[in-house]
Amino acid sequence: MSHSVTIRTQTVTTGSSTIVINTGYLKTWSGILKFLQLALGIVCVGIIGNEFNTFYGATAECFFLVITTTFMIGTFILLLSCLMSLSTASIISKTIYELLYHSIAFGLLLAASLTLLVHVNNNKRSRSYELLLGASICGIINAAMYLFSTVLALRTYRGF
Repeated sequence: MSHSVTIRTQTVTTGSSTIVINTGYLKTWSGILKFLQLALGIVCVGIIGNEFNTFYGATAECFFLVITTTFMIGTFILLLSCLMSLSTASIISKTIYELLYHSIAFGLLLAASLTLLVHVNNNKRSRSYELLLGASICGIINAAMYLFSTVLALRTYRGF
């Protein structure tokens, strides 16, 4: 006994250009840490950018400014890509990129913050002593958050 089957397909395309924001990512530990890292990076860049003086050859301040700015921009791009795409947060966390990024950010930001801290403590008579000390402490706190992000990225990468 044979019978005929008719299959109809319909293609639907939508032309709306809605922007979907993955607000649920900000409720995860990774999203919260990236947001806090970005906020502390903005504070550090604001302080060191305002107090930066090239006339006295402060290489510690320059190193701190370059490292903090670099990872602030990188974290902003990473956070923005995870917020603008629903699949990016789950895909990037399973690659080695986040593990490498956060571990390098931890090491370099810790080195820059400690270098600035030592430089500031050696020049306690400076008029901007408190501000630069605060920037270096914020940098150390930010480095600790990058360390925690490294641990989270390692656990996600290995599938724990």
